[in-house]
Amino acid sequence: MAARIDLNHKIHVLTKKEELDHVRVPGKVVVVLDILFATTTMVTALAHGATEVLPVLDEAAARACGSDLSQGSCVLAGELYAETIPGFAHPAPLSLLEHGVRGKSLVYCTTNGTVAMTQCAGAARVYCGSLLNARAIVEHVVAAHPRETVLVVCSGSGNNFNFEDFYGAGCFVERFAEALGDAADFSDAAKAALLVYRSARAPHALLDCRVGRMMVSKGLAHEVEFACRFDALPVIPVLEQGRLRLLA
Repeated sequence: MAARIDLNHKIHVLTKKEELDHVRVPGKVVVVLDILFATTTMVTALAHGATEVLPVLDEAAARACGSDLSQGSCVLAGELYAETIPGFAHPAPLSLLEHGVRGKSLVYCTTNGTVAMTQCAGAARVYCGSLLNARAIVEHVVAAHPRETVLVVCSGSGNNFNFEDFYGAGCFVERFAEALGDAADFSDAAKAALLVYRSARAPHALLDCRVGRMMVSKGLAHEVEFACRFDALPVIPVLEQGRLRLLA
């Protein structure tokens, strides 16, 4: 087993969830990103009245979780390798809102984002981040966790780097830079993400990346464009006992 390392900076970016295997997560504050679309969808669902989101590893876990909830009280949504799971609601944010989530629990499984979320459960605090709520999360983290190391975790895709998640991490680093000023202390990966964010422009950059192009080919360009609405949903979803709920 590879040795786990401590991080010496206040703000660090992990470029894919597999890097969690080499980092000591306990005691850290984690922000999980899967911009297209898992964390964007979970943020959107909670902002539009879902009572909670249960991010789970896979279809089997989702079906088991759904069977434990009372009939009609939950929505099952998810994908595997970018294909909607048969019998589940479409996992993209606007499609899921059209399906309806208000007043219900959302049981949600995806290939990468919900996996990353569950892998971070041992952290001191886990937040669900997106471009939609970056400023709200950063302002809260700066106020509530002034001493803890912060890990911004890009979910990636199957052990591969994803541009859109790294761009999203750069957005968070930018917000941290604004909030912390001279006290900002960034890892090299965080500095690199910031450079990418400052040099690229949304939504074009996200429509043109690998996952973005795949979504466009599926007729989901409007979903990508929605994911690029910076700070449009100032909510703070926090993971507690396997459930994402909005911070009161």
